[in-house]
Amino acid sequence: MSFDLVLFGGTGDLAWRKLMPALFQAFRHGSLPPGGRIIGVARDDLSDDSYRAFIKARFDEVELAKRPREEEFARFAALLHFVRMDVTQAGDYARLAEMLKARDAQTVVMYVATAPGLFTSVCEQIAAAGLNGPQTRVVLEKPLGHDLASNQAINETVRRVLSEKQVFRIDHYLGKPSVQNLFALRFGNALFEPLWRRENIANIQITIAEDLGVEKRGAFYDHTGALRDMVQNHALQLLCAIGMEPPINAHADAIRDEKLKVLRALKPWTAQTLQEHVVRGQYSAGSIQGVAVPGYQQEAGVAPNSQTETFVALRAEIANWRWAGVPFYIRTGKRLAARDARIVINFRPTPHAIFSTPAGAVNRLVINLQPKDGLELHLLAQGGDKRQASRSQGVMQLAPVQLDLDFDKRFGSERVGAYERLLLDVIEGRLNLFVRSDEQEEAWRWVEPILDDWRHATHPPRPYAAGTWGPSAASAMIARDGFCWSEEC
Repeated sequence: MSFDLVLFGGTGDLAWRKLMPALFQAFRHGSLPPGGRIIGVARDDLSDDSYRAFIKARFDEVELAKRPREEEFARFAALLHFVRMDVTQAGDYARLAEMLKARDAQTVVMYVATAPGLFTSVCEQIAAAGLNGPQTRVVLEKPLGHDLASNQAINETVRRVLSEKQVFRIDHYLGKPSVQNLFALRFGNALFEPLWRRENIANIQITIAEDLGVEKRGAFYDHTGALRDMVQNHALQLLCAIGMEPPINAHADAIRDEKLKVLRALKPWTAQTLQEHVVRGQYSAGSIQGVAVPGYQQEAGVAPNSQTETFVALRAEIANWRWAGVPFYIRTGKRLAARDARIVINFRPTPHAIFSTPAGAVNRLVINLQPKDGLELHLLAQGGDKRQASRSQGVMQLAPVQLDLDFDKRFGSERVGAYERLLLDVIEGRLNLFVRSDEQEEAWRWVEPILDDWRHATHPPRPYAAGTWGPSAASAMIARDGFCWSEEC
């Protein structure tokens, strides 16, 4: 299948740090369809050869296992081309149109890796140049807007020039093998389905923790914050995967219909729950793995006395028959104690205790997303220690045991990465792992009261030292329900 992949922002950070390495891995694995062409688009004054040299030099900055050998890059470089253009100028699209129409590929992918403010302009110019035919697919990166109104405006403009099936709103978390395994766990096995409901589950915790700070993204992050950057998209998509009903089949719209129902069933915010069930924080100076690191307000690009949150913890509830009354706790932040993304399903205790068990011991399913990819099932068992039995006056003493399935060990750590999977899906036209406009708008609708509350708040984000698990208020929030975060129990 012949394809042209046009990369707007072709010299930008996302292009060389994520997209080009992903495309090279697909090329190395033999999964990139033959007859392809990758066209970088930017304002830089580059020829095809100088663009290839630019990309080759940037590969020195990716992890060693993903760097091409000399002969590998020579073959990959034959796919790379460059078009100099200003994406705000209508006339520049004519040259791109001539280049694409001369080849007339079966599929044309337009990946818009530009500043979000240019999304609508690029889509309108693509249409004005006659490049929005049925063979065209447009990929839009997050954040798609900064609130509900701006998101709706972008989607309205995009819908005027493209059909919904041509628009691929990318959330790279959905491309992670671990997240795809989450769908497989739920809908490919009968083991947990009878337990996957309010009668058996006490609470669910979703954690997306980073030990890094804002790095070189201070100026961008200061206008975004953790709620927009992580909760509105990644965390809510994970919540949907956990909370959705089984779809009637594995087709894209069947899956996305069920996710939309979850978002619509989220309990709306009230003045009281905004105060009791939402915690925002901002990291101060501390240490990560013994190395001193600055506070957020000392990072390059961050405004003095910034009120931008680098940590969010909140309590959500899905108001339907399956989940009513079960709290879903979401927590995400930068400069936390570890890089760790996981979902913890805490089951209810047995209705009547006939054994002696350690305080706080419960059955728990842990779905590890990163850096480890796998499942842990925490159970209680009798270890056969006679001394324990005597100390408990003849009552059997149970101890925690753990079944651990490491997917990297089982399937190999060099599995298809998130961007590689998603780019191949765009080329093939598979929408299953992409977000539909009504999903996205519903997510914005749910988080917007939080943004409005913070906009008028008189108190700043709660400080927390870098290298910790966030403000103590996050622990207090979950403790009011009688629970604790998984690392604290």
